[in-house]
Amino acid sequence: MSQEERIRLLSIARYAKRAAGYDQSCGPTWPIRLRTIAALDLRPGDRVLDVGCGTGLSLPLLLAAVGPAGQVYGFDQSPAMFAQAQVRHAQAGWPNVHLVPSSAQELVLPGPVDALLFHYAHDILRSSAAVERLLSLARPGARVAIAGIKYFTGPLAVLNPWVYLKNLGYNGAPGELRSPWDRIAPRLTDWQIAPTQWGMGYIASGRLPDRPA
Repeated sequence: MSQEERIRLLSIARYAKRAAGYDQSCGPTWPIRLRTIAALDLRPGDRVLDVGCGTGLSLPLLLAAVGPAGQVYGFDQSPAMFAQAQVRHAQAGWPNVHLVPSSAQELVLPGPVDALLFHYAHDILRSSAAVERLLSLARPGARVAIAGIKYFTGPLAVLNPWVYLKNLGYNGAPGELRSPWDRIAPRLTDWQIAPTQWGMGYIASGRLPDRPA
């Protein structure tokens, strides 16, 4: 078994344990979700991809931003999380929300998207193959926004063992928290990053380069 496959199976197992109570646990990070989606600067008619959509909490927010002329795509590799997203979709009856059970590395979409949301998708960001695949599904100039967990710096760095254990509860590759964006940031322009949660988290954004003239 490859390292990538081992990480994928660990992540699926860990989210299976978290799925039932996941939505209830997201209250403290809700403002971060809203800020990250706002950083995408979505417009009516845009096509946006929710990377690792989980239970689908971001779907109605993305749909409200792109409107009835837009398209929202979401995928997740966790059957337990994805099942809840499917229920949310079925209950809402969104005609322009499309859900795909898939890993990031194997995702297929019908066409390029205008924006990608990475909301607490650490394992995906730590996979070069996943980052490469997802960026290949976006048009030149597409907007990218990311929220996630990272290590503290400065005096609060003494808490980093706790940060690692917190991430361990969800991710198959819980480490590499000093700069978890370093596989995607070099691929983007207009890169911006700001700390959240007193330095334990971050919101970042950028754009794919425009097509050369």
